[in-house]
Amino acid sequence: MAIEPASTTRSWLRPVDAASLAAFRIGFGALLLVATLRYFAHGWIAEYFLLPTHFFKYWGFEWVRPFPGAWMYVHFGLMALSALGIAFGYRYRLSVVSFGLLFCYQHLIDETNYLNHYYLVACLCLLLACLPLSSVWSLDARREPNCGRARLPAWMLWALRAQFALVYVFGGLAKLNRDWLVDAQPLGIWLARHQDLPWVGGWLARPGAAQLMSWAGALFDLSIVPLLLMRRTRPYAYVLVVAFHLTTARLFSIGLFPYFMLCGSLLFLAPDWPRRLLAGLGIRLRAAGDAVSAAEARASERWLRPALGAYFALQLVVPLRHWAYPGNMLWTEQGFRFSWNVMLMEKDGAVDFRVVERGTGQTFHVSPRDYFTAYQTAMMAPQADLVLQAAQVVARDYRARGVREPAVYADAFASLNGRPMQRLIDPRVDLAQERDGLAAKTWILPLKSDSPARGAELTENLE
Repeated sequence: MAIEPASTTRSWLRPVDAASLAAFRIGFGALLLVATLRYFAHGWIAEYFLLPTHFFKYWGFEWVRPFPGAWMYVHFGLMALSALGIAFGYRYRLSVVSFGLLFCYQHLIDETNYLNHYYLVACLCLLLACLPLSSVWSLDARREPNCGRARLPAWMLWALRAQFALVYVFGGLAKLNRDWLVDAQPLGIWLARHQDLPWVGGWLARPGAAQLMSWAGALFDLSIVPLLLMRRTRPYAYVLVVAFHLTTARLFSIGLFPYFMLCGSLLFLAPDWPRRLLAGLGIRLRAAGDAVSAAEARASERWLRPALGAYFALQLVVPLRHWAYPGNMLWTEQGFRFSWNVMLMEKDGAVDFRVVERGTGQTFHVSPRDYFTAYQTAMMAPQADLVLQAAQVVARDYRARGVREPAVYADAFASLNGRPMQRLIDPRVDLAQERDGLAAKTWILPLKSDSPARGAELTENLE
């Protein structure tokens, strides 16, 4: 017997219209396809995976390597097919698991390619693999009508809502710092680059523009989830979501992140919104199947609590881990990744290495560009853990050349949010002897107390 009234079961098992979940599946799959095809269109497969001779590894994933030659193109081709399978709901479970595994593998090849929305995609693939989002408006439901479900338990919708809510909330909390709220950085740097835009460029160059947009960005991130959840404010909140993300997509180079958030924010609307929208356009789709049965709902409850509890507990703990490390997180970047620290810093760096043979004292001056591509070098220079990896690549190379016990020292400098360049790494520390891991990196020098330049000062300098 199908479960109907909310009183017959717990609220999280209450059936809701599966239309919004199906619409999310279609939109998410389409975005994954676009993201994958961009690698072909821009030549990124060769640039990021075939041309480099060395790669920066995530701790614990040193074994991940790119496939040789044309096999990386095959890899991305399979990702594109899997994305299509997700969008059309064809062999849905296989498609989402395949895409998730292929995507995570290519993402783990080189740490310099890290982006927040790559992590979001990995999290969503994990969740979607557990959700039957092909139960309606899919080729699977058409192929096997008996498996179709017009309604699904509410927890499935709330799990995806919670994932996007975490991005917004932690993104907002991360902005509650001096650089963002007081000095309006890094927005001051980024907006100053757009002062030649027609219509709005003059306004963006004004001293108060960066300050206003910094406060507005923090307020948006911290308030948009409750505004989307409340029925009275929901329509206006989604208009705000569209305006905010389209603006950030236009002004800042943050890839497809705004579009993933636009797609995810639709989950906060009423579950039947796609069906009502299509009905308003004169399109009426026949509902496939019924709600999940009471037996299915009870079966799901047995694994629901521990699985979702463990997943979201991890999602809450990981963004807070930076408190376990000393110093400014934006400077040391310990605890920075996988924590929804979105648009928080403009960081540049420069690094060279000195190799000293311990027995003879002979010294060699080494440029990282002898080992890494220009892109890898630019991304590595301001990130201390990547400088460590680069130093150890250099050490291994000089050992292979016959240099006994090479010590590698880094002359590494970085600039954070408009501050003057300053030393990032203690030049007296032999990085060949250091090891990466979860412990605090004591060889990272503390950030000096210099405040970053404000948006107004940067604009005056540019003029």
